[in-house]
Amino acid sequence: MNIAIAALAFLPLTAGGCSGFRTAAPWPQGTLVDLTHTFDADTVYWPTAPGFELHADFEGETQGGWFYESNTLSTSEHGGTHLDAPVHFAEGALSTDEIPLRRLVGPASVLDVSEACAADRDHEIGVDEIEAWEARHGRLREGAIVLFRTGFDRHWPDPQRYLGTSARGPEAVAALRFPGLSAQAARLLAVSRRVGAVGIDTASLDPGQSKTFPAHRILFRHDIPGFENVKGLDALPPTGATVIALPMKIRSGSGGPLRVIAVVP
Repeated sequence: MNIAIAALAFLPLTAGGCSGFRTAAPWPQGTLVDLTHTFDADTVYWPTAPGFELHADFEGETQGGWFYESNTLSTSEHGGTHLDAPVHFAEGALSTDEIPLRRLVGPASVLDVSEACAADRDHEIGVDEIEAWEARHGRLREGAIVLFRTGFDRHWPDPQRYLGTSARGPEAVAALRFPGLSAQAARLLAVSRRVGAVGIDTASLDPGQSKTFPAHRILFRHDIPGFENVKGLDALPPTGATVIALPMKIRSGSGGPLRVIAVVP
């Protein structure tokens, strides 16, 4: 898998270093890891959602003699690497523009469940897997961004292998097959661990065969946002990285395109 990784040494910015510019805290030194799939005509979407379209408005030389390019894009909130805002499954919960930054930026806990998911593409991630990870790495921190690595990002952008079906339309939903969280695991994360956000490298926090979406409903009732179709989690350590997941700030949105990166010390 090709992972876009760029080394970057961040320098603290102060008023003396840049005229009039201040920052709340210095950036850490580390390696930037891109956890975002590119949006294009091949981007994977839910079978009932419209796909990504980029229409050229103008490209070429203007009458003034200089080059100019501009496009119009069209996309569902929920496709490609994207945010699920809590209001997506919880009436009255936070919308995209209302999610506090502290839930979008924070320490990453990466749980590798790829072996179980390779053996069973309908695997439901359970409490036992979370507790086994905690036995090795310590209890999940309150406010942590928990990322589940199923390994399914290796199938992107082939919908047959990634989703379990390449069919489109409402009838295709029943054929979806990919791993996701069990209701019990979601409840542990939301109630007992009080995590900040939950992400996964599949098309949904719930398994593809789910009909009632309990993981979404449990997490979102507690205003815990979700990140779906994340990629490249094999480049992150179990602990120690910092995640920065910034969606398009859509007023009253139920989600939106997400650019998510990690800083690895």
